[in-house]
Amino acid sequence: MTMMESLASKVSESVGREQLDKAGGADGSVVDRARILVVDDDVNNLLAITNVLEDVAEVVVAKSGEEALRHLLKGDFAVILLDVYMPGMDGYETAQMIRGREHTKRIPIIFLSAVNKEIEHLMRGYSMGAVDYVFKPVEPVVLQSKVAVFVDLFLMNREMQRKAAKEQALLDEMLKANAERLRAERALRLSEQRQGAIIQSLPILLYLETVGTWPRMPDFVSGDFKALTGFGSDELQRSPTLWQDRLHPDDRERVLSAVADRVNGHSLALEYRWQCADGTYKHFLDQAVFLRDADGQRLEYAGTLLDVTERKDLETQLLHVRKMDAIGKLTGGIAHDFNNLLAAVIGGLGMIERRIPLDDAQAKILAMTQHAAGQGAELVSRLLSFARKQKLEPAAVNIASLSATIDDLLSHTLGGLVAIVWEIAPDVCTPYADEAQLELALMNLAINARDAMPDGGVITISARDRDVDIFNDLGLAAGRYVVLTVADTGHGIPPELIERVLEPFYTTKEIGKGTGLGLSMVYGFTSQSGGTMHITSEEGKGTRVELWLPCFAGEPSAEGREAVQGLSVVTERLNLALVDDHEGVRATTAALLEDFGHKVWSAPCGAVILDRLGAHPESVDLLISDYAMPLLSGLEVIRRARQIRPCLPAIIITGYAEENVVSLAAEDIVALTKPFTPAQLQDAISRAMVAAQIM
Repeated sequence: MTMMESLASKVSESVGREQLDKAGGADGSVVDRARILVVDDDVNNLLAITNVLEDVAEVVVAKSGEEALRHLLKGDFAVILLDVYMPGMDGYETAQMIRGREHTKRIPIIFLSAVNKEIEHLMRGYSMGAVDYVFKPVEPVVLQSKVAVFVDLFLMNREMQRKAAKEQALLDEMLKANAERLRAERALRLSEQRQGAIIQSLPILLYLETVGTWPRMPDFVSGDFKALTGFGSDELQRSPTLWQDRLHPDDRERVLSAVADRVNGHSLALEYRWQCADGTYKHFLDQAVFLRDADGQRLEYAGTLLDVTERKDLETQLLHVRKMDAIGKLTGGIAHDFNNLLAAVIGGLGMIERRIPLDDAQAKILAMTQHAAGQGAELVSRLLSFARKQKLEPAAVNIASLSATIDDLLSHTLGGLVAIVWEIAPDVCTPYADEAQLELALMNLAINARDAMPDGGVITISARDRDVDIFNDLGLAAGRYVVLTVADTGHGIPPELIERVLEPFYTTKEIGKGTGLGLSMVYGFTSQSGGTMHITSEEGKGTRVELWLPCFAGEPSAEGREAVQGLSVVTERLNLALVDDHEGVRATTAALLEDFGHKVWSAPCGAVILDRLGAHPESVDLLISDYAMPLLSGLEVIRRARQIRPCLPAIIITGYAEENVVSLAAEDIVALTKPFTPAQLQDAISRAMVAAQIM
């Protein structure tokens, strides 16, 4: 007999037992087993799971979400095992419908999945009502253990409901026979002991609470209450107001109102923060329902208390990452537009300087305007750094040389009241990053540290190695990293501002003493370099900023960063084709090229240039194109132009370092970042012509 035939035989036997159970046992009693609903479109999976769980409870199978919903109309289930991916109605949609129905919304759902272990997919499942995930291929022991917990909970809850009815019946029987009463009491005590053992083994706290009791005080608490809260159950009895006194101030009013509203017949389902014995706050999920007697009168609340702190921390991290990513995208887009404007302004000022004779006063005004435009370009550069769109040139960085450079740069900046102390661990590995940007990042952090110590102090810059495995809460790839830490002894940062200090333009300094771009620039630089930035601070004691950068391994790649040394400026007259959809940038760039002595033919889009090149392939010596344009990007214009005329020299002008532009050297395309100076434009032309000669 094959494995599949064996499984089919066992399912058939299970169905036969189900029919026998419904017909009654040998003593005439009705067998009342807990039921499990398994939903999967794969028959093989259904057979395998049935084989694993048939000893735990009665297994009911469904091959689609629609069939599962029909089963739910016919009876109650202890737990639902739900496949995530199914044709038609998938697992998420089915879970949402189950949670939307009053009589099924409290049935625990365990998702079955063969893929998608990422945090986003897990969080989506939990938001749809899942209590757990089981990943295929299913481990029988793990699956039995997880399902058994919920089957026990289901049986316990049902037993507790039966207990209320049984107690009423026992009271009636007490009038008839004292002996029967004693026997019933012994049976009841045994039942309670069994229930207590089941509850004690569960990984959550369960409690019973009398209706109308205030201050809130449970009559019975299961599990390890001290491990969860730090308090013993005796302390809870001695201090009746302990629970409400340790609610988080921001949650207190909402929670107390919801608890008071239970008297009106509402069930309880709350998330709140509660201060444990060690002073830390945990997030608890508190749920409770009424237990009623045979006449429908409310006896007590039966509830569960679950620590969801880890889940809330993951949600907070995810929201922070999404917020910073959204701010970065917005910042990068704004910076791109500003670069276009600054390119036109700087180009226009250069034309005035070259073409119009100016007296000393006029030249001074022009120089001041050019300086202001340069400051604008520097501001945009910082914005791009935060948005992680700057063009980096990573290489191995010598930390000893770096420390000497930083000391020289800051020797006259920090003043006599602040000293820098370097603590470099022996044999620390070499970081792989853009050295100029790393210097700028450390200088920014050192200056921030100085400003936090107006009465003087010590800035400690340390370097050490740290290994990161694949499971880490920093969002880093597994590997070895160099951690550069800048620590001060200043006034510190309030906890509620830790996240905000990374946002661009946010600053706690006085007006005129900071742009709010320093920390955001450092954050963007470390993220783009394959690392991260971590801030810890305590008010009155100081702040520590850690820069995690990947260790250098092997020789740095020269691909995409080949420098042309000793280039002479091109003096021959060239026929240039210029493409830019921004009219101001196109006009000033064309005028600048004409001042160099070149003949320029410009167009607002690549299609016009390609038509001309198709008709006269030799009419263009060099193609200069903006990168970000509608319909055809600059990169695509150059590629199509080289299909018409191979080895055509080309320059890409970009407002920010797009991912495609960073590796343009592989295609022998020179990248020029806006805004640029006349000298930078001449250098780009020279490099493009040299690159074309060796193509």
